[in-house]
Amino acid sequence: MNFRKVLPQVLGVLAAVAALLASLVVGVANAHGSTTDPPSRNYGCWQRWGSDFQNPTMATKDPMCWQAWQADPNAMWNWNGLYRENVGGNHQAAIPDGTLCSGGRTQSPRYNALDTVGAWQAATKSRQFTLTVTDQAHHGADYLRVYITKQGFDPTRQALGWGNLELVTTTGRYAPAGTYATPVNAGSRTGRHVVYVIWQASHLDQSYYLCSDVIFQ
Repeated sequence: MNFRKVLPQVLGVLAAVAALLASLVVGVANAHGSTTDPPSRNYGCWQRWGSDFQNPTMATKDPMCWQAWQADPNAMWNWNGLYRENVGGNHQAAIPDGTLCSGGRTQSPRYNALDTVGAWQAATKSRQFTLTVTDQAHHGADYLRVYITKQGFDPTRQALGWGNLELVTTTGRYAPAGTYATPVNAGSRTGRHVVYVIWQASHLDQSYYLCSDVIFQ
């Protein structure tokens, strides 16, 4: 074996591993939260591929996650950090159409790929279900607002805008805890939809914008 040729490759691998570990540490240190049931786009990608993110089969098995990992792996390692500060409750003014899933391209370009139109892997849900937000830092919530796309909107072909959504649930305050849950009624919707959640944290003016892909039976 020619160690002079192998050594640079080994060092390159070690450097890549170190960078990924650093990303994980940052994600844990700055832990916040996300919708975990149904899973938000980047949380779902982290769940399915976090321990196997370099597997090339992701490109065919889960192509929307593949493009997100290729664009910026930190979107998945930091699945809990997709928020904006100081929006003042004026969410539609802060988040332009076509950028809802990235929180208006917050921390750009980290979360930009979450806006990509396509067949994101979707969770199968009944039309009456319980939505769960996981709050790792116990920030509390002033409210959760839950929107669902209108019947006939196709998220595999169309960019998501505010006009494609209907507000179906607004909650009251939640005391700081590890999870917040609310019942959601999707009405007569069937097929593929996007569930869009605004979690307004209580500790600061900090707003989380979270897209979850679902199929209603």
